[in-house]
Amino acid sequence: MIQRAAPAMEPVDEKMPPLLSSNATAHPAAPEGAPPLSDAELVAACLLDEPSALKTLVERFQGLVWSLCFRLLRDRHEAEDVAQEVFIRILRGLKGWDANRPLHPWIMAIAINRCRTQLAQRARRPRTVDNLNLQPAKPDLGQPSNEWKAEVDAALSMLREEYREVFILFHEQGLPYEDIAALMQRPVGTIKTWLHRARSQMFEQLRERGMIDGMEHDLS
Repeated sequence: MIQRAAPAMEPVDEKMPPLLSSNATAHPAAPEGAPPLSDAELVAACLLDEPSALKTLVERFQGLVWSLCFRLLRDRHEAEDVAQEVFIRILRGLKGWDANRPLHPWIMAIAINRCRTQLAQRARRPRTVDNLNLQPAKPDLGQPSNEWKAEVDAALSMLREEYREVFILFHEQGLPYEDIAALMQRPVGTIKTWLHRARSQMFEQLRERGMIDGMEHDLS
């Protein structure tokens, strides 16, 4: 399982080599004190099977992948399992990555596709508790904005799948329209339309629940 408080992901598959081995520092991905490797340089180091490079790759994208999986699946345990599978697929597929294209959207595309598969499998399973996976994350009682965040999560969960994906990729992952369009294989105009509809529907949900009363609100 992913340990979000730990600096690196623990191996979860016997076929996946440990990311932290006894000689992980013998061939560092970058000299001590040097600037961080670019994504392309990091992938090149991974393809040379440098243990510290694999560890760095996971650390660099673990938060983004986990966040996307959790927001799409809305179930912590499923998100942990799927995020682990995503990284296994990433490490196995690095040879096929086009170094002329950004790495972040490529990784997000793998995560989205795996989440879609998980959602399809979930839909085919018998459901013993209605709406079990539609509950927002457990509140952090120390945060004053927790009620607002819970309401936004609830409104987000009610969107169509593609609207929810676009909203998360744009507002939470910070991807531009062009990258979202590429990974979702849709025209930029379609992505903008979906994002507009997602915002409008979430605004309406929040207005009906008495969370907002004006014409504008930041949903990011």
